[in-house]
Amino acid sequence: MNKFIISDIKVSIVKTQSAGADYTDHAEGHWINDSIVANPMSRYTQFQESRAKWGMDAIKGIFIEVITETGERGFATAYGGYLASWIIKNHFNRFLIGADARDLNILYDQMYRASISYSGQNGVVINTIAGIDLALWDLIGKIRGEPVYKMIGGKVRDSLQTYVTGPEAKLYQDWGHAGSKIPLPYGPGDGTEGLKKNRELIMDTRKTVGPDYKLMVDCYMSLDVPYAIDLANAVREANLFWIEEALPPHDLESHKYVKKACPWQKWSTGEHTNTRYGFRKIIEDRSVDILQPDLTLNGMTETLRIAAMASAYDMMVIPHCSGVYAYNFGISSPLTPFNEFINLSPKGDKITPVFGKIFTNEPVPVNGEITLTDLPGFGVELNDEVELEEI
Repeated sequence: MNKFIISDIKVSIVKTQSAGADYTDHAEGHWINDSIVANPMSRYTQFQESRAKWGMDAIKGIFIEVITETGERGFATAYGGYLASWIIKNHFNRFLIGADARDLNILYDQMYRASISYSGQNGVVINTIAGIDLALWDLIGKIRGEPVYKMIGGKVRDSLQTYVTGPEAKLYQDWGHAGSKIPLPYGPGDGTEGLKKNRELIMDTRKTVGPDYKLMVDCYMSLDVPYAIDLANAVREANLFWIEEALPPHDLESHKYVKKACPWQKWSTGEHTNTRYGFRKIIEDRSVDILQPDLTLNGMTETLRIAAMASAYDMMVIPHCSGVYAYNFGISSPLTPFNEFINLSPKGDKITPVFGKIFTNEPVPVNGEITLTDLPGFGVELNDEVELEEI
């Protein structure tokens, strides 16, 4: 019997609302005015009522648990719902059962290579690999009695500064956060009137928080090249710290064109770019200024590879959301000046854990900073009150 040899992998659908990686799964909506957030589908009027209407919340979150021959357990919350569950039980388990959990590189490579023909570089299959990878890191940390941040190089700072994503920038400034990122309400489908309203919101917010506070805007893949350029020019006086994810992740050439057209504006992307191959081109071309991998979509192993490439170009790597997974990365990364904290309370006016109810002890910012404990793995424990449907 070997404490590192994997004997079983369990996967469950998270049934309890507001629990786990699916941050869209909230009864009261996402900042209440869920429909007034630009997104890839907002140009179609029949789907503007809410993001749930076009299926952003269709797949649901999962909970992955990896178990070894001696009963050691590691776990992670991830995306993918029933699709990911099927993939794990009918495909990826062949690489995991009987393997040494410490062999992270080969396990990632085998799962990735066995899925090239139908996974591409983004989406459910890659996200499923990411969830397994995080569960393996958690398992190894618990067996060794070490937090993940120690296993990837140790702290480079005592605590993490945070910025907040949500609709109440001034409130987040008052809470002591390093910056605020507001959602863009309108996209190309709303025409010049929508652009005008976007400008008014951004300029009014800048006036409210003052000239020196870090202010960012999240476009959530909703724009096209002309609109992104028009938006940057329209709000140039706001001195935005970055404009985030203006374009779809696969449109690499357009990222480069937008940066060339507006070199004075910092741009960011990466939330939906799930492998190092997707990041390689934008790093080499300097198509954006800040990289934002999401660890719940990439995994820790692949994010470390992305960060290694970025370090040769002195690029900032500021993970998207990802809760405790991002915090363990950020506190050990010289490339990460602060981390995102997405405010998921219905009105964006209260501090709630990124992964909701699924963990009993998920860290949240206090006075704009996250402090991590020395608990092993990712340092969180499962809330037994959360309903899980094992597949």
